[in-house]
Amino acid sequence: MENVHAKPRTAVWLMISVVLVALNLRPSMAAIGPLLSSIRSDVPLSFSSAALLTMLPVMAMGLAMFFGMGLARRFGEHRSIVASLLVIGVATLSRLFLDSALELIVSAIAAGVGIAMIQALMPALIKSRFSDNVSLFMGLYVTAIMGGAALAASFSPFVQMQTGSWRIGLAIWAVLALLALVFWSAQRAGLPPLPQAGAGPQASFFGNGRAWLLAVFFGLGTASYTCVLAWLAPYYVEQGWSEQNAGLLLGFLTAMEVVSGLITPAIANRRQDKRAVVAVLLVLIISGFCGLILSPQHWSLLWPCLLGLGIGGLFPMSLILSLDHLENPRRAGGLTAFVQGIGYLIAGLSPLIAGMIRDQLGSFEWAWWSLTAVVVVMLVIVTRFNPKHYAQHIR
Repeated sequence: MENVHAKPRTAVWLMISVVLVALNLRPSMAAIGPLLSSIRSDVPLSFSSAALLTMLPVMAMGLAMFFGMGLARRFGEHRSIVASLLVIGVATLSRLFLDSALELIVSAIAAGVGIAMIQALMPALIKSRFSDNVSLFMGLYVTAIMGGAALAASFSPFVQMQTGSWRIGLAIWAVLALLALVFWSAQRAGLPPLPQAGAGPQASFFGNGRAWLLAVFFGLGTASYTCVLAWLAPYYVEQGWSEQNAGLLLGFLTAMEVVSGLITPAIANRRQDKRAVVAVLLVLIISGFCGLILSPQHWSLLWPCLLGLGIGGLFPMSLILSLDHLENPRRAGGLTAFVQGIGYLIAGLSPLIAGMIRDQLGSFEWAWWSLTAVVVVMLVIVTRFNPKHYAQHIR
């Protein structure tokens, strides 16, 4: 295999391209929460229906994960990612012309499929091209994903204010897809084929208990992420905040995710056993949810800060835990595709459940309590991930 370490300049340009691609993986969802009250004034949407705008793309991401690695083997990584960026860009741009809830939901699902294809491929690509520093480069990749969410959450209300149109606030993020396409298209020579796994295809993970435990862990952690992404801004609008300020608060939270996404994997990169690092992240999330419920108006920057630091580190660490189980990049990529596929199907339900709780009980507080209980369960699960026993569970 051609090794990217031998060509530092190639490695730098490849990583810049990976970052630009990753920036496209959340704006289609993150822009919706801060603009939700404007969208609802134009397009009839209950909170449960609005939840579909986050839930369905996440579910589509889960389902499409299972096809991502297979399509990459057939068409190659490079072409698969180009096609995915085109899908995301067209779906995002189409929001300029949408008039109904159904059209908005279809655009969200289409973007979700494109996002899933990229997320299925990237962990294997990173493990293959940057094998000496997988935790660091996974951290950079995931940080860029959350950076895209921060950009969209913070600037979509600003774009709406300047243009007077929530549609432009949603559609403007197609520009990111165009930028990523230009850079990624220049990387073809730096992408030799992934090495073949000696073992069978990723479908074999369906019968593996550890793969399911990793998938459930990833799904429960991502449930917190998707729920906060969908409902933090509407929660604070209900507390009397303006859309602009609620969007900036979500932007601040995602900025904290970016910080943690960079720092946490760098800390974890030095140690084989990563359970203590993950446990600290889970405690931060629990503290953030408790503050959000008990004192949303006081210390109102602290709670999103704690949530962001916890969620931002947990996302890459969940994937790194999966990658650590296997040496072969394609096999490890197959495992992370399985983990994300099942995990996103689990996580996709959380915005809908939270929206239904809000419709029934008139408050998001019980949704936050439910997520707190879920994170406590995750604290128990993480004790099972002892690296000394990885080889016993997955080969």
